[in-house]
Amino acid sequence: MALSNLQKNDSININSPMASVEFSIMLSKYINMYYKPPFKELVILCIGTDRSTGDSLGPLVGHSLIKSIIKYDYVHVYGTLDDPVHAKNLKEKMNHIYTSLENPFVLAVDACLGKIDRVGYIAVNKGPLKPGAGVNKKLPEVGDIHITGIVNLGGYMEYMVLQNTRLSLVMKMSDTLVSSIKYSIWKINQEKLAFK
Repeated sequence: MALSNLQKNDSININSPMASVEFSIMLSKYINMYYKPPFKELVILCIGTDRSTGDSLGPLVGHSLIKSIIKYDYVHVYGTLDDPVHAKNLKEKMNHIYTSLENPFVLAVDACLGKIDRVGYIAVNKGPLKPGAGVNKKLPEVGDIHITGIVNLGGYMEYMVLQNTRLSLVMKMSDTLVSSIKYSIWKINQEKLAFK
């Protein structure tokens, strides 16, 4: 659970008619800009837990992605419903990623809390995200670029707010992100094939 710092020009409302298409264009731009040598393998790190509706965005995205990206041998997904990446195992998972993969480029995905008029927005930004900041936990910053989705209102009783987040919003956000990430990875792969 990250803390929101979404700016309007960096984000898209998942209720807009072309949200998946618009977000995939935005995400592809960021990946093309930052996923360059010496980076080799692409890691999609989906942070969160299935024990809290509001914090389940990451595991839901990971769960859907892992089935569809196995055909790309350089893409790795961490954080699913069966094997979530959360506060208790984040350091261990990051150590595993950096010791077992060659020059990994990490795209981190996490839910966050924000202003009421920004609930339902997703964004991609350069640099690492700060998981746990939304619930006042000190965890290592992760990601070369990151995606965040505002799932509910922040500012007070964060744990209670997370438990009372609507699953329908989180599912819709997850579906939008999965479609966008799948398209962006397909596009990267097409470009790789074109240069061979």
